[in-house]
Amino acid sequence: MRKGLFSKVSVSPRRPKWENCVQRFEKLYHRGDDIRSPFARDFNRILHCTAYRRLKHKTQVFFAPRNDHICTRMEHVNHVIAVSYTIAKYLGLNTELTNAIAIGHDLGHAPFGHAGETFLKTIVQKELKETFWHEKNSLWFVDKIETLEDPNGYHRNLNLTYAVRDGIICHCGDVDEGQLIPRDDFVDLYDMAEPNQYSPFTWEGCVVKIADKIAYLGRDIEDARTLKILSVSEAKELVKTVRPYTKRRMRELNNTILMHDFVIDVCMNSSPEGGIRLSKRALELMNAVRGFSYDKIYYHKRLNNYRKYANLIIDSIYELLKDLYQKKKTLNEVERQRYLYPTLVDVFSEWLLKYAYPAQRPTHFKNSILYDLRRKRDYYRACIDFISGMTDLFAIKIFHEITTF
Repeated sequence: MRKGLFSKVSVSPRRPKWENCVQRFEKLYHRGDDIRSPFARDFNRILHCTAYRRLKHKTQVFFAPRNDHICTRMEHVNHVIAVSYTIAKYLGLNTELTNAIAIGHDLGHAPFGHAGETFLKTIVQKELKETFWHEKNSLWFVDKIETLEDPNGYHRNLNLTYAVRDGIICHCGDVDEGQLIPRDDFVDLYDMAEPNQYSPFTWEGCVVKIADKIAYLGRDIEDARTLKILSVSEAKELVKTVRPYTKRRMRELNNTILMHDFVIDVCMNSSPEGGIRLSKRALELMNAVRGFSYDKIYYHKRLNNYRKYANLIIDSIYELLKDLYQKKKTLNEVERQRYLYPTLVDVFSEWLLKYAYPAQRPTHFKNSILYDLRRKRDYYRACIDFISGMTDLFAIKIFHEITTF
């Protein structure tokens, strides 16, 4: 495989998709001495936002706040950045774009990982007659929730480029199709009704999508071993499972080795004609490891109580907030609970002041208003958005506050 084979189809000025890729909702302020590209600016804007900081206390697979060596959502994001950068660099694609997509791709994950996402989906279906999926929530957060101060001290929305936003919402979905080829259509990203509905708009988005799969497989196995989720016999079963597809020994089936092998395979087998792809053998290995992980790790009986615990916490917080609705007087009703729930009221009242109408908004908030408190449905959405942005530790803190007498 010739290095730089994708250089003529990368996202860069004077290429057919460039203008669409760098499109923003509105013009972004510019400093006269700024040396960054549009995508480098997006990377920094995500890096500086609070949703990114919270990833360090969000579950990836295993909830283990007292074990510093278990993968968090932030570590996973950093792995995806590294994997996608390596692939994009070798293929000749825009690494600043892959970096920006990768750092923002999981900002919308709920607390407690996929367990929290599943329960929030139940709430959304019941209350809003919609569905909840973290890719779309990630787009919602970078578009509407997260803000930064501009040079005048006003809080404004991130206002990211289309290519980054597209890569974020299109990052998920299996790669069982064997190849990833970008779509040609410039679509409204909020028209997407389900995960994996569209291919990414750019080759760089396709790289991040496959990098996301590469980044977690070996890491989840390492954590399962550390937490003794995998028994000795199950570890031996893993060796038998992958033996037809790799010559690696059990002690070599760690995250760095698997990532290396998959990255090299993608680089050696991808082409503009055939797409971003793994070889048949590597794809079979990925599917074998993933199938083993679902069977022996993700649905392990030891995680059942964790899922119940996560559901209890989310449900308790939501039901409390839901019952505070009083139309235009909702903010006053929230404030009346301060003597009982000071931390919750302090943070949630600020949330409503920042995003809801009618409220006496501080003048430094110039971001989008998202909720009309005169409508119950809008208030429910505000509660759901608020909870979905929590870290595991903060959700537990609030749960303790509302259950302590």
